[in-house]
Amino acid sequence: MALRPEDLPCDPAALAEMVLAFEGENDDLRAEIVTLKSLIFGARSERSAIVCAEQIAFDLERTAGAQPPANDDKPAALRPKRRKPRRNIGALPAHLPRVDRVIEPASTFCPCCAGQMHRIGEESSEALDRVPAWLRVLRTIRPKYACRACEGPIVQAPAPARLVEGGMATTALIAHIAAAKYAWQSTLYRQTQILAGQGVVVDRQTLARWMGSAAWLVRSLYDLQLKTMHSFERLFCDETPMPVLDPGRGRTRICQFWAHATDDRAWKGPAPPAVAYVFAGGRGKKEIVAQLAGFEGVLQVDGYAAYVSLAGDAKIPGKIQLAYCLVHARRNFVRVHKTTNSPFAAEVIERIAAVYAIEERIRGLDAGERHAARQAETKPLMEALKARLVAVKDGISRQSTLIKAIDYMLERWQGLTAFLDDGRLEPDTNTVERSIRPIAIGKKNSLFSGDEGGGETWSILSSLLNTAKLNGLDPEAYLVDVLERMVSGATKANQLHELLAWNWKAAREAEKRAAA
Repeated sequence: MALRPEDLPCDPAALAEMVLAFEGENDDLRAEIVTLKSLIFGARSERSAIVCAEQIAFDLERTAGAQPPANDDKPAALRPKRRKPRRNIGALPAHLPRVDRVIEPASTFCPCCAGQMHRIGEESSEALDRVPAWLRVLRTIRPKYACRACEGPIVQAPAPARLVEGGMATTALIAHIAAAKYAWQSTLYRQTQILAGQGVVVDRQTLARWMGSAAWLVRSLYDLQLKTMHSFERLFCDETPMPVLDPGRGRTRICQFWAHATDDRAWKGPAPPAVAYVFAGGRGKKEIVAQLAGFEGVLQVDGYAAYVSLAGDAKIPGKIQLAYCLVHARRNFVRVHKTTNSPFAAEVIERIAAVYAIEERIRGLDAGERHAARQAETKPLMEALKARLVAVKDGISRQSTLIKAIDYMLERWQGLTAFLDDGRLEPDTNTVERSIRPIAIGKKNSLFSGDEGGGETWSILSSLLNTAKLNGLDPEAYLVDVLERMVSGATKANQLHELLAWNWKAAREAEKRAAA
């Protein structure tokens, strides 16, 4: 409702306060409009070159007193470092089989004297080739034997165990479909079309039942992986919504995929790279409490309220300490800078960039070296950043988007700086955010999960396959071997730890070394 002159206060101080409040509210609304436009039309990248084109690495500010170059080119030290491209030119993987194709001349007789020429050498080159995938029918023949001299029993080899008894698919085919869907995000609908193109008509529901059978078989391995990950003292956690069909209502309801991740490679620690997805009906406190029962240690998360209440609840067994994500705090300032061009937001982005420059340099060192470097270099930077946040906060309207970004960071300061006192921690949750992308892409392709059973199947198979990818394995080859071993009984219940992706990989590498 529009204000009328008689509604305005007569006190100049009250009037000024009202004007400032309206100005702050208008700034907030303008920022929301710009944000919505950027979501539709703008760049999605958070790189500094996109966020702030004028940004220069913070540590180079120390060289401000140096003489500028005579020409207009940036000195080499100021140019952004370009990562060396990862190419395989002239060095194709040694593990791939080699197939020789010999191309002989049209004639080996001398064009001068017509005599037979002799081979004096050769030239060879290599190129990466691909044989198109092909389907085949595997016929299993079990001969029967009987004795002609007596009426003894008939002897016949037992039928090999199959994942789907009496079905039309081998374990290898089911593993291929699972890997295509849950590791490479190819929907079952697309796969039915691919199979149809090869002359095999299979409906989507049949493929879905195969996936359910595979998930049911490896459920114990999935549970063991999740339990093993929770035995470490550091865990990353994040969540993403998953639409699930709601029969009878003509629409979907929103469930959740929670992602639990470990990875200590940054400091050569014991926890392997792994991710386990947990399907749940919601994203409240009760869901995460049930998932983390028995976990004790540092949980690295974003600022979602369920995690805050989890850490502060004395009734929850185990002691959980929260470490927050510096990238999430930075994103708030990125958003402010993109919408308002705030110089202070750009300054905060630059200061955080300086922190990450140090992190990049110490990545791969042991925990003690990382802790020492952070105490000596990063801690002063973070203390200076906090001082600037506190100093700027008092002069900003409570309605502005900038004050919200500042408050978010100051309210979580202890968790945001937890990595300074522990060289084993990361400053962000990028580890789990990278691992949750396959789920995000997969649900975008599939649109929804058919039911809660489909969500459970999705979480189980995605956990095993994406953990295999994190460990540098071929997810399909890994799943084929796991399923074959579990179906045949070659791996017993007390040997399941051998099938965890990192143990499976170590065993294969040991076999290769022994063979060499």
